[in-house]
Amino acid sequence: MSGSGNLMDFLDEPFPDVGTYEDFHTIDWLREKSRDTDRHRKITSRSKESVWEFIKGLLDAWSGWVVMLLIGLLAGTLAGVIDLAVDWMTDLKEGICLSAFWYSHEQCCWTSSETTFEDRDKCPLWQKWSELLVNRSEGASAYILNYLLYVLWALLFAFLAVSLVRVFAPYACGSGIPEIKTILSGFIIRGYLGKWTLLIKTVTLVLVVSSGLSLGKEGPLVHVACCCGNFFSSLFSKYSKNEGKRREVLSAAAAAGVSVAFGAPIGGVLFSLEEVSYYFPLKTLWRSFFAALVAAFTLRSINPFGNSRLVLFYVEYHTPWYMAELFPFILLGVFGGLWGTLFIRCNIAWCRRRKTTRLGKYPVLEVIVVTAITAIIAYPNPYTRQSTSELISELFNDCGALESSQLCDYINDPNMTRPVDDIPDRPAGRGVYTAIWQLALALVFKIVITIFTFGMKIPSGLFIPSMAVGAMAGRMVGIGVEQLAYHHHDWIIFRNWCRPGADCVTPGLYAMVGAAACLGGVTRMTVSLVVIMFELTGGLEYIVPLMAAAVTSKWVADAFGKEGIYEAHIHLNGEETDYNGFPVVVSRDSERLIGFAQRRELILAITCGRQPVDVCLSVSLSLPLPPLSLSLSLSPSPSPSPSPSPSSSSLSLPLHLSLHFLPSTLPLKINGKSILGRLLGIITKKDVLRHMAQMANQDPESIMFN
Repeated sequence: MSGSGNLMDFLDEPFPDVGTYEDFHTIDWLREKSRDTDRHRKITSRSKESVWEFIKGLLDAWSGWVVMLLIGLLAGTLAGVIDLAVDWMTDLKEGICLSAFWYSHEQCCWTSSETTFEDRDKCPLWQKWSELLVNRSEGASAYILNYLLYVLWALLFAFLAVSLVRVFAPYACGSGIPEIKTILSGFIIRGYLGKWTLLIKTVTLVLVVSSGLSLGKEGPLVHVACCCGNFFSSLFSKYSKNEGKRREVLSAAAAAGVSVAFGAPIGGVLFSLEEVSYYFPLKTLWRSFFAALVAAFTLRSINPFGNSRLVLFYVEYHTPWYMAELFPFILLGVFGGLWGTLFIRCNIAWCRRRKTTRLGKYPVLEVIVVTAITAIIAYPNPYTRQSTSELISELFNDCGALESSQLCDYINDPNMTRPVDDIPDRPAGRGVYTAIWQLALALVFKIVITIFTFGMKIPSGLFIPSMAVGAMAGRMVGIGVEQLAYHHHDWIIFRNWCRPGADCVTPGLYAMVGAAACLGGVTRMTVSLVVIMFELTGGLEYIVPLMAAAVTSKWVADAFGKEGIYEAHIHLNGEETDYNGFPVVVSRDSERLIGFAQRRELILAITCGRQPVDVCLSVSLSLPLPPLSLSLSLSPSPSPSPSPSPSSSSLSLPLHLSLHFLPSTLPLKINGKSILGRLLGIITKKDVLRHMAQMANQDPESIMFN
């Protein structure tokens, strides 16, 4: 009776009900649905007996909405605290506010009455470390001191993060989305959504993002929100005692996580529906929407960005897009698909090497080395030194008269009398060309370092680094199209829509389209991606360019492989477990099937045998048959695994059904005979997955399931 679980794990917990699932096993969807139906039937019948039972029935019916409210409140609060802490700790690497050390650079300058418009990024209350320590702001010594402290702060943050994860909550590492997808499909990973995981992931997420590593907080926020959902589910027996119902709550929590990560409540619901959930009934849709709404409202109340908006990337473009621009938008989609393919293959290869070599034995050293390389290379380039969120915000912005970025260093016409929001296209100045080559270097660096960063033993999101890659490429393409249109406005392609003195090309739009393309190439999202992008930026009228880039990106990436990054990591992290249960026959000779014993139930029975009699009086070991049987057309064979011969092609319907709703294990029978006939073998969900891989001409063992 050996397996992945330890017998002491069961003795440490309150004695569970018979049928409680073991760690790293799949739930029985039919059984959970049947249990919930029985529970609901009992509540309905009892509600007619007394007023108190009727009130209890109402409370049970409304408990789902209460859970959604609590999830939204806690997820929004945690997201706001994380945003504020990240802003402060990121700026702490470069300096400190003298008036209040807990202020970030921007907050410090808000409170300063000596800040001028020309030097709005500087204020006397904010001092760099060289100014504070050696009273020097310029020169080689000041630069070296600031450089050194920047690297040391980054190493300190990263070391604290990886140490906390390693010691207190190993499940707090990574993005969390691959594991969330696995859990929502019915897999059991105990402790992955626990309270310790929630606490450690929240703290370490602030540390790793502040360290400057090429990762984001958006993906891990989905894990954080699901931890909140799991916590509140445990407070209500309706969800704590039913794994199927619990997964409805977790689907809604995932929507709330994306809502607070991007400020996109509608996109969060679609993300949960399209990307992570396997079972999404209509009532879960409404509850997901409610949880995402509450989470977004809570985040808006905290106002972490100080702009009275939910998102950091809000933009206002004053120029429409033109049909001729669809060609560069599609090219950005091609780039996004190629980038997604390159990243997935390289990252999976590196993660597999980490798992199969001695490199995986030194996670702390790996994090320290990658952090040191990142900080040392990032500091000299202003586009890699700043936080990735700030970089994306700068790349998305349109150039107006009030912008101080060197991306907006155009040569102005002194005779221009147009209003501020209608500035025409102008020739690029020296600052723009400097920004282009700095962005090119930053793009190469971000592509390479993200491959080695994602998957380390720290919280690491992939949304923001992918968007940054696309935004940098898109901004450079946008500037190129803008300057081409300005200097060659008489070309036939520009003649109809780009007249001299007109504002006809918006480079920030190209950055936004490129960001969507690269994010789509990595995750293979489509509908939810487009909705998230227009909620993220407020660019509702630019849905068509976003759709074109997202679809092209997916087509190109799918041409090289159907798996997104999360599916690839699910297969990489396949779990090796024993069977969930065993068939019961009359004797070895007759092999007449009379029942099925769950592995968990056998372990509980053995445990009961070692306990006092009164402890186990209420526990009885039953051997029920599965509530649903299918007539499978299989040729008689001693092998319990499906045969790849054409005779097994009739498995197509049971294949798809068993992955979601059927019991995790099915006894086989001879066609047309009673289920209580001669046992031929056992089909498990993992056998079905192997069969599907084999039918698709793939290696059946590539799914890495036992």
